[in-house]
Amino acid sequence: MPDAHVRIMCPSLLCRKVLSVPASARGKTVRCKACSTVIRIPEKQAVVAPSVPPPEPAPAAKGKTPKAA
Repeated sequence: MPDAHVRIMCPSLLCRKVLSVPASARGKTVRCKACSTVIRIPEKQAVVAPSVPPPEPAPAAKGKTPKAA
């Protein structure tokens, strides 16, 4: 079942109200009812799992360490 609503916080530092807007508003702009700030509702982001494993750490360099004099 798709999300019926999107919850987003007003970006105004004086407001910070949590808004609940319909999912159909994604990609559009809405106005906060509390402070009238215009907010763009982000598009739904796809979750992508990494297909390549992370590189392994390089082995420690072998060699002589300089001696303190």
